[in-house]
Amino acid sequence: MSTENKLPSRRDFLKTSAVIGGALAAPAILPGRLFAAGNSDTLKIGLIGCGGRGSGAAGQALTADKNVVLTAVGDVFRSQVDSSLNALRRDPDYGARVKVDEDHCFVGLDAFQKVIDSGVDVVILATPPGFRPQHLKAAVTAGKHVFCEKPVATDAPGIRSVLESVELAKQKKLALVAGFCWRYNLAERGLFQRILDGDIGDVRVVYGTYYTSPVKPMPPAGDRKEGVTDVEWQLRNWYNFVWLSGDGFVEQAIHAVDWMCWANRDVPPIKAVAVGGRQIPALGGHIFDHFEVNYEYANGSRGFLASRQQPNCFSDNTATIYGTKGTAHELGFKGMPYIKGEKPWTYTGERPDMYQVEHDEMFASIRKGEPINNGIRLAYSTLTGLMGRMAAYTGQEITWEQALHSKEALVPENLTWQTPLPFPSLAIPGKTRFV
Repeated sequence: MSTENKLPSRRDFLKTSAVIGGALAAPAILPGRLFAAGNSDTLKIGLIGCGGRGSGAAGQALTADKNVVLTAVGDVFRSQVDSSLNALRRDPDYGARVKVDEDHCFVGLDAFQKVIDSGVDVVILATPPGFRPQHLKAAVTAGKHVFCEKPVATDAPGIRSVLESVELAKQKKLALVAGFCWRYNLAERGLFQRILDGDIGDVRVVYGTYYTSPVKPMPPAGDRKEGVTDVEWQLRNWYNFVWLSGDGFVEQAIHAVDWMCWANRDVPPIKAVAVGGRQIPALGGHIFDHFEVNYEYANGSRGFLASRQQPNCFSDNTATIYGTKGTAHELGFKGMPYIKGEKPWTYTGERPDMYQVEHDEMFASIRKGEPINNGIRLAYSTLTGLMGRMAAYTGQEITWEQALHSKEALVPENLTWQTPLPFPSLAIPGKTRFV
């Protein structure tokens, strides 16, 4: 199927936005059997990407459902596989359900496909984001339920592939749960539901921040050992390469982007302008260390998102949503959200681990036969972030349609360990062209 002929326009998206994040009504069909209304069948999990987030997600999946076992893992590096399994097996609550035999430990660039083909029912996608469109397509094509970490792509061709996979997952009645964890935090659900119910009036401005330290600074070129290929070097330092991470605004500040999208009912912005660059060259890499993106919506409302990843600087990851009748304050990890205005409110309820809630609700939906599908908003929140990066890199105003239909393909095709990947040049606003 051609992606160019099947792309949803912004108008198409608005028509379907009512079903975003909703559960599908039909039972979940897995290869050869049906899961619905009960917990008598054992679900087998496959983990693709054995870093910290992937290992954490595997543990949360095992915690969510007592009749779940981990049977296959895959990563490009054997050390990651071993480290992940050692940690998971030591857990006193679910370690006994880590049943991964040696022949189900897969290593290499094709490890994802081997995990998918190993007989699992559910896959966890937690590799660097550049690989997610390919991995999601393979998993959904094979009829697997999916937990997919954010963001879901690093370029527009990847987003277009994801949108096709989302539609296929709907047709196959498969769960597709997005790793936008704040959507599963009870406190944030309380806040944003009040925003959507009109408690602060019409949303006029969203101001969000993501000020923090670098995730993993690029090591000096002299640290690269002899015989290490371009591909291995970049994979080991994946966060510093745009084709793998999407840049910091897309990989990390994407949570602030998702807050803005949530407050705006997941209606896409119409355009964006931005500034950004690398202020500290010594950090190396191929990504910016600061962004400031200004989004405009069709109703005239605005979104202002600022991101900085530099050491020894002020840290903040919060959002303020300004409405015509009040102001909502999202404090992230700093405290409970609250509203000031005509209908003041502060969240006082429970705040369970949102990462765990993601998996609790995913497995409950599979067992119930009403699998959750967050795929559209996963793709569109990611594209909103990509739109901001495109605007910052080029120095141009970028529309939603331009971002969606961009032909810039960052992820190499037919990747092998020997594929030459010259160190790319840093984007220069005003010189870097939009493709």
